[in-house]
Amino acid sequence: MSNPKTGKMSWQEFRRRNKVSGGYLLRKKLLAVGVSLARFILLFGMCFMILQPILEKISVSLMSLDDIYNPVVISIPSKVITENYVTAYGGLRYAQGFMNTLIISVTIAIVQVAMCTLVGYGFARFEFPLKKFWFACVMAVILVPPQTISTSLYLHFRFFDIFGIFKMITGNPLNLRNSVLPYYLMSLGCTGLKNGLYIFLIRQFFRNVPGDLEEAAYVDGLGTFKTFIRIMLPEAKPIITSCFLFSFVWQWTDVFYTRMFLGGRIYLSTSLSGFADGIGSYLGNAMGLGAPIRISPAQTNQLLSTAILLVIAPLIILYLFAQRAFVESISSTGIKM
Repeated sequence: MSNPKTGKMSWQEFRRRNKVSGGYLLRKKLLAVGVSLARFILLFGMCFMILQPILEKISVSLMSLDDIYNPVVISIPSKVITENYVTAYGGLRYAQGFMNTLIISVTIAIVQVAMCTLVGYGFARFEFPLKKFWFACVMAVILVPPQTISTSLYLHFRFFDIFGIFKMITGNPLNLRNSVLPYYLMSLGCTGLKNGLYIFLIRQFFRNVPGDLEEAAYVDGLGTFKTFIRIMLPEAKPIITSCFLFSFVWQWTDVFYTRMFLGGRIYLSTSLSGFADGIGSYLGNAMGLGAPIRISPAQTNQLLSTAILLVIAPLIILYLFAQRAFVESISSTGIKM
C-alpha cells in the first residue's frame, strides 16, 4: 500500500503493480531516473563550464608567486595571501575608475531602458506607416556589429553639426569626442549599446499583455499616455528590470564605446584592457624606482586574474540582489512573432 502521508508506493505494492503491468512500471521508473540523471549531468557540466574559470582565477589570485611555479600546488594555495588584490587595486586605479564606471553605467542604463520601453511599447501596440521597415531597422541594430560603423561614428561626432548650424555660427563643427554627450545622444535615439535587443525584448513582453487592460483603462477615461504610465509600466516591471541589468552589465564591461567617446576619463573596462601592459610601470612607481620593472608572464597573468575579479565583483553582487526579478522577467517574456 502507498503511504498516505508521503503518497509514495511501498516496495511490495510496486512489485505487484509492475508484475501486473508486465514490467511497464519498472521501465517507466528507470526511464524517469535516467532522464533526471542526464539532466543533472548536463546542468552540472554547464555550471562547471561557467564557474570553473572564475574559481580558477580566485585560486590564482590567492597564491604566492612560489605557488605559481610549484608543480605540486594546483588549485589550493599552500599559503593564502591578499597582496595581489592590493596591487591590482592600485594598478586599476580602482576607486576613481569605479565611481566613473558606476555613474556612466547607471545613467546610460536608465536612459536606454526609458527610451527602449517607449519604442518597444509603440511597436507592440500601435500601427504606423512603415512599421515593418522600422522594426527591420531595429533587428539590423541587433545583427550589425558596432565595429563596422566605427569610422562613421568617429567622423560624425568628431565633426558634429545639425544642418550646418554650428558651422554657420562658430565657423567650425563641434568636437564631441572625449565627452559623455555622444553616448547620451545615441542612447536617447535608441542606437546605443544593445538597444535593438532591449526594444525587441520589451516588444515581445507587451505583445503578451492582454489588450483588455488597455481597453478597460480607455473606458475609464484614461488617455494613451496615462494608460501606459499607470497600467502598462507596472505590468512591465520584470522585463524593465531585466533590460536595466543587461544594460548596466554591458556598459560596465564595454570597451568599444568607452574608448571611442570617453577616452579622457578612467573606467574599469579600459583600465583592465591595458592592465597587463601598464602593471610594470605601476609597480616601478610604487617602489620609487621611477621606471617600469619587468615582471614574469606568470605574475602578470596572476595580477590580471585578480584585476578581473575586482572588476566583475560588483556585477556578481548586483545579480545576487536582483536575481529574483531577473528570473521572473525571463520566465514571463514569451517569443510571439
